[in-house]
Amino acid sequence: GQADVRIGGSRPWDLQVHHPDTLSRFLAYGSLGLGESYMDGWWDCPQIDEFIARALRARLDAQVGSPGLWLAVLRSKLTNLQSVARAWQVGREHYDLGNDLYEAMLDPWMAYSCAYWAQACTLEEAQEAKLDLICRKLGLQPGMRLLDIGCGWGSLMRFAAAHYGVQCVGLTVSREQAAWGSERAKGLPVRFEFTDYRLFNADGRQKFDRVASVGMFEHVGHKNYRAYFDMVRRSLPEDGLFLLHTIGKNRSGPGIDPWIEKYIFPNGVLPSLAEIAQNSEHAFVVEDWHNLGADYDRTLMAWHARFEAAWPRLKDRYGERFYRMWRFYLLCCAGTFRARDNQLWQVVLSPQGVPGSYRRPLI
Repeated sequence: GQADVRIGGSRPWDLQVHHPDTLSRFLAYGSLGLGESYMDGWWDCPQIDEFIARALRARLDAQVGSPGLWLAVLRSKLTNLQSVARAWQVGREHYDLGNDLYEAMLDPWMAYSCAYWAQACTLEEAQEAKLDLICRKLGLQPGMRLLDIGCGWGSLMRFAAAHYGVQCVGLTVSREQAAWGSERAKGLPVRFEFTDYRLFNADGRQKFDRVASVGMFEHVGHKNYRAYFDMVRRSLPEDGLFLLHTIGKNRSGPGIDPWIEKYIFPNGVLPSLAEIAQNSEHAFVVEDWHNLGADYDRTLMAWHARFEAAWPRLKDRYGERFYRMWRFYLLCCAGTFRARDNQLWQVVLSPQGVPGSYRRPLI
């Protein structure tokens, strides 16, 4: 009632409950119970995104139990869940799911991060606008070298090489991404490296004019933030620039959603503004901080529409339970951004501060 959601109601954000223990499971297990019960077919909702947005605006998440959260917090305190040994898990379990799935869901560039919708009408236009915005914020010029940490299928590298004439090196923990991206980047000065960021350029001998990291920092984890920023710093000259594009949370703390961590992004952790600032201030000056959080709602809804349209040709391979899991993932995340419970930041940092001030390009 506080969120204006009805059980058995006729509005698209109302819940249709099929199992008598559904609400008890919500109350006892929080987001884990919510997501798992949907995967089990215990309830349905035409607009999960709007249901989640309403629930978060009403702060219903603070009124239910969440044993999965406390277990995840305890594990993160006792272990480094994002250690080098564990870094490959998210590549195997998420990014290597199947390029057919991602080709169906994403735009032709295969950009798996928040698009930029200021003047765009389609997903492809919005992703190209995002890639171009990053290149302009970095001030890319022909002949520069760009390091892309967590390069995915190489969307930024291919765009920057083709449109800005730069040479690119990308790091990934996904074999499927590296293979797909390398094939598409033939003829461009683009190289993929299958490695963890901590193992790259350990002696600091390689220097890149610019460094970018788009949608990867969510896999780094609190215990590794310092090592991450140290790696970026040793890869940049004094006059270099670094752009960090990451989902963020509003308040410092664990930043772990039990359902997302279990089923979608193993070992994932969202940073807060304070955590980014505190762990980078020893090495960098913050030049610009741009919040595009509301654009992620629209991006996720575009991905969901493409996923639904492609499902008839994907269902024999992935199955009904995967369909419910993936649908819940996309729509639930859209709801978190619509409620402004999650943010999307682009942060530009420099080693010493840009002489005469950094000027953000027109956006």
